[in-house]
Amino acid sequence: MEFGISEKMQIVLGMIDEFVEKELIPLEPEFLNRPFTDLLPVIAEKRRLVKQMELWAPNHPKAYGGMGLSLVEHGLVSEALGRSPLGHFVFGCHAPDAGNIEILHLFGNAAQKEKYLGPLVAGEIRSCFSMTEVNLAGSNPVLMDTTAVLEGDQWVINGQKWYTTAADGAALAIVMAKTDPEASPYLQASMIIVPTDAPGFNRVRNIPVMGHCGEDYFSHAEILYQDCRVPAGNLLGPRGHGFVIAQERLGPGRIHHCMRWLGICRRAFDLMCHRALTRQIGPGKTLAHKQIVQSWIAESAAEIEAARLMVLNAAWKMDEEGNKAARREISLIKFTVANTMQRVVDRALQVHGGLGMTDDTVLAFFFRHERAARIYDGADEVHKVSAARQILRGYEGRRVR
Repeated sequence: MEFGISEKMQIVLGMIDEFVEKELIPLEPEFLNRPFTDLLPVIAEKRRLVKQMELWAPNHPKAYGGMGLSLVEHGLVSEALGRSPLGHFVFGCHAPDAGNIEILHLFGNAAQKEKYLGPLVAGEIRSCFSMTEVNLAGSNPVLMDTTAVLEGDQWVINGQKWYTTAADGAALAIVMAKTDPEASPYLQASMIIVPTDAPGFNRVRNIPVMGHCGEDYFSHAEILYQDCRVPAGNLLGPRGHGFVIAQERLGPGRIHHCMRWLGICRRAFDLMCHRALTRQIGPGKTLAHKQIVQSWIAESAAEIEAARLMVLNAAWKMDEEGNKAARREISLIKFTVANTMQRVVDRALQVHGGLGMTDDTVLAFFFRHERAARIYDGADEVHKVSAARQILRGYEGRRVR
């Protein structure tokens, strides 16, 4: 396993770190205390600078204007960008567009690529991914009530979705719907491209997450599809292959998420150490003198480093052997890194005391919005069961002394 960073990547990561530090972190007080739409003109200017620096869309193909980085390389970029909530959006590698671009590139036909792929990679439009349903367990994706029926040359879609991230202001949704209910469970659903101005596409609301509804890109919507009609040519990939395509999207997406979470860990750790050294608790005494705080710092450093090496190993294996070969590693990193992030952010918040509960630092934002990391893209428990089953299969019929 080779995790060595090329000279070029060292330069790229240095440029990104400097940009995040000088251009994005100073924007966070406004981001945390004003409507996001107020910042869009400023963000557009930051995006222009990123493109000028040739750092735009690091994970997307060069043919469409991206940097074409490998999974390991983009993982390192994702870690650097994860230090700020604005990082991935400003650099054009944000979810859910990142995953949607990936599957459009792999499975889209020529017309779909021409209409959607180029503008998405360029950041001219946004998209959303509409899969999770209100009354059904997201941990079992084959449970799906949303249907798409082919009537003549149109798909007619009916169903209710929620946690459709970034639907507010998106130009299109990629929708998972049952097109073949009589087929075997994993061949019943298809992916269909639905423009958000299509008749029958209804964004009901932005869902409040721990008291914050959000808006525009930073939001999660409830969507009602009521006889929503789109052309038959909007089918993405083969009919009935929705779950197959979703797996292509989820594997790399989990690497992106995990490295972003490690960027959050890094930011929270930096804030915790700075606070410990500067917070006076008595004459000549700071929080850094307290052994319990020293213990939190040591534990956090060890946990972050261990989690980071696990993710880089998984990314390396996916680059070398493909997504399927790294299934166990992907499951292990998903719950390990999510829990590491939660512990590190919680410790950092605790060290900040009352200040940590406010939006005067970014910690409260991380605390309320990243708790979901242990739920989305497969709950912790699902990944633990999956990993355990794969591990145990390796012991079947094996003699152990």
